[in-house]
Amino acid sequence: MHDIKKSVFEADLVIIATPISTFEQVFLDIAKALPAGCIVTDVGSTKVLSHRWAAKRLPKRVRYVGSHPVAGSEQRGVRFAKADLFERATCILTTTAETDRQAVQTVKRFWSHLGCSVKMMRPDEHDRIFANISHVPHVVAAALINANSEEDFKYAGTGFIDTSRIASGPSNIWTDILLTNNKNTIKGIDRIIAELSKLKRAINNQNKRQIEFLLEAARNKRAGLIRYKVRRKELLP
Repeated sequence: MHDIKKSVFEADLVIIATPISTFEQVFLDIAKALPAGCIVTDVGSTKVLSHRWAAKRLPKRVRYVGSHPVAGSEQRGVRFAKADLFERATCILTTTAETDRQAVQTVKRFWSHLGCSVKMMRPDEHDRIFANISHVPHVVAAALINANSEEDFKYAGTGFIDTSRIASGPSNIWTDILLTNNKNTIKGIDRIIAELSKLKRAINNQNKRQIEFLLEAARNKRAGLIRYKVRRKELLP
């Protein structure tokens, strides 16, 4: 613990980039060593518990702002580092009524200088949204892989590989994410089950019109997503 305390002793900005389940202990370990006015942020994918732990463990002289740079891939380690990782990426800052506004502006400038487009959210809003667009998709990709045999994988094409890519994410990191956003993730899983049930019934009933309706609805919604991302230059056309 001596080294981690020494590393933050004169810091103006501290970024926590450890697994989410360790945040509370890290906050506790560095608390006494943090100088007055220091800003603490993190890169965790869930935020409600991060804010709760920061309020509980960090001293009043320190200012906490939640950060979630939406960048990276399913890979991890230095060999997968990219110099332009944050170019055109979105970074979410999460704040509460108690969050210091000057600290927010400092953290916003930090991520902006790295190339991020910065957006602001409440921690609970963040966790609800990212359960739907990130955490549940990981669960679905993992279930897709586990539902098939290694023998069948030999015949898989790029569609299957693209669909299941995120299942390659580190299991310890994703376990933390799912457990620190469990209620929102469970609600999202229930919605996926409901949609699968609609398709299952339509297929079972040989209801061609309903199958086409459900598939076309998904196709159109995804087309809208792509147009939005291209328009915002978050995707290349």
